[in-house]
Amino acid sequence: MATISVLGIRVYAYHGCLPEETKIGSDYEVNVVLEYDIKQSSYSDDLQHTVDYVSINAVVKEEMSVASKLLEHVVARILEKIIEKHPKISCVEVSVAKKNPPINGDVREVVVKDKRIKGTDF
Repeated sequence: MATISVLGIRVYAYHGCLPEETKIGSDYEVNVVLEYDIKQSSYSDDLQHTVDYVSINAVVKEEMSVASKLLEHVVARILEKIIEKHPKISCVEVSVAKKNPPINGDVREVVVKDKRIKGTDF
């Protein structure tokens, strides 16, 4: 198995439980780590035999544009959509970081991370 990581996808979105969060929005950073068998693509040098990074970025941007109260919900949607679009994946991990969350204190970010493993979770 090989790993493809699409890291530091920056998005401005409107997630949160507070009314201000859904109006003002926040900066987010999304990371996606995929595992899959690269044997075919490593020999063919053909995009159709691999996981297209552009597609991963598009899924993240699409799902981040749908306002949600909980980051857990956003992460689950991203995971499910990536699995649906890329059946060759054996494992996918997604993290979403909300920068400067509106909580009392000096907090740089809040991160929610989840993982799905083929044969166990899908």
